[in-house]
Amino acid sequence: RAGGPAVLFEKVKGSAFPVVLNTYGSMKRMAWALGVEDVEEIAGQIQALLQMKPPSGMLEKLKMLPTLLDMGSWAPKSVGSGACQEVVVQDPSFDLLPILQCWPKDAGRYITLPMVITKDPATGNRNVGMYRIQVVDAKTAMMHWQIHKDGARHAAEAKARGRKIEVAVCLGGDPCLPYAATAPLPPQLDEMLFAGFLRKKPVELVRCKTV
Repeated sequence: RAGGPAVLFEKVKGSAFPVVLNTYGSMKRMAWALGVEDVEEIAGQIQALLQMKPPSGMLEKLKMLPTLLDMGSWAPKSVGSGACQEVVVQDPSFDLLPILQCWPKDAGRYITLPMVITKDPATGNRNVGMYRIQVVDAKTAMMHWQIHKDGARHAAEAKARGRKIEVAVCLGGDPCLPYAATAPLPPQLDEMLFAGFLRKKPVELVRCKTV
């Protein structure tokens, strides 16, 4: 409506940070965030990626080679340090962040655009999902993941093994990252690889300080 205006809150009670809402609130801004002029360009690229089939002969393998080489160059890579760790808070608190209660009848304040990273306890495969996180107090929050989501499946598998699930939550970054976290990808397709595919360059990952 009205072109999807963004809203900037310059002062949020209890936090030193401003916060902006609805940055992707129009088709044009969404396209720009993904580095294209029209989101249908992205849709076409995704469709082509998902429709790829294993090559049946040498000629088909040779035809696919440029695409496979490109995909290899888009794979996420580990780095020793990152801008996200230039400041490390030793005594973290949700109260430091500008977390809003967006609707009057919401149960409380929510982190609404987090990238929630878990690993399958059986295979070690990574999943990046997006689940609302409800803040309870300065040190406690609840993860709202539905039972059919991969994060919930990982948690259930860890519980069955008598373990707690390790979770990392990332905020911000390249707009391709939250887009990839929300995309309905096949289970075998890594979201960070998909984000690299959208960016046409790899996502750099740094080891978490804690989980």
